Amino acid sequence: MLPSRFDYVAAHSIEEALAAKAQGDEDTRFLAGGQSLLPMMKLRLAVPSKLIDINRIDGLGGVERRNGHLRIGAAARHADVAASDAAFGAVAAAAPWISDPLVRNLGTLCGSVAHCDPEGDWNSVLLATGADVVARGPGGERSIPIAEFVQDMFANSLASDEMVTEVRVPVPSGRSGGSYVKLERKIGDYATVAVAGHLELGDDGRIAAAGLALTSVAPINLKVAEAEALLVGNQPGPELFAEAAELAAAAADPRDDVRGTARWKRQVVRTFTGRALAAAADQALKG
Repeated sequence: MLPSRFDYVAAHSIEEALAAKAQGDEDTRFLAGGQSLLPMMKLRLAVPSKLIDINRIDGLGGVERRNGHLRIGAAARHADVAASDAAFGAVAAAAPWISDPLVRNLGTLCGSVAHCDPEGDWNSVLLATGADVVARGPGGERSIPIAEFVQDMFANSLASDEMVTEVRVPVPSGRSGGSYVKLERKIGDYATVAVAGHLELGDDGRIAAAGLALTSVAPINLKVAEAEALLVGNQPGPELFAEAAELAAAAADPRDDVRGTARWKRQVVRTFTGRALAAAADQALKG
């Protein structure tokens, strides 16, 4: 199928993009990489009346460390994140796992985050690392914690007149590590199960902060707060990670489908959580 007719605007500033959005109706959409939006348009699952192309806006690209954060602009491609020396931990680990080379070269991290697909990888990584989504609207700029941004399957907390301009991931001041462990049926497939892990160690070697999130085993990307609380204050090690893995498996709510049974997926969550935390701890201890 072909997309339905739509108007097209190539914005050259954020203000121009927001003005075009204000002049449109509720079906007006912003376009960066389009790797989620365009396939939906071809299937008529999305029928935007207007597309506002933000790729010509200066300052919306780039992956850099600034003011204690890893800043990823709305026009930065997945491949930009994968190639960046500024990326670290779970962000760096997840970037090469995003779909296939074509999607990584065209698609954007911010677009994937705003899409809120529970099978998407980035929101789990952002939940584990405590990231914020930055949005701009007529009222100015606001920073939204990722746990508040993800509302439901394919639903975020953006106001109708706002656009995502960047994502900010806090850069730990001490020793830290992160990992993203993903099971996929073939290269470029969505995750059957994936786990994002993030650990920060204090001067005494105990875990000072922890992040753990699951992909594809719940209606939304799932932050496992109970396991995170268990980890904090304890020495990293196999027994502790096994306890956290049990909590993660219990929190998961997978479904039987062509990729496997719910029981099997819960076991994968258990195994992958242990691996993700062990890899994060190893990276933190070496750093």
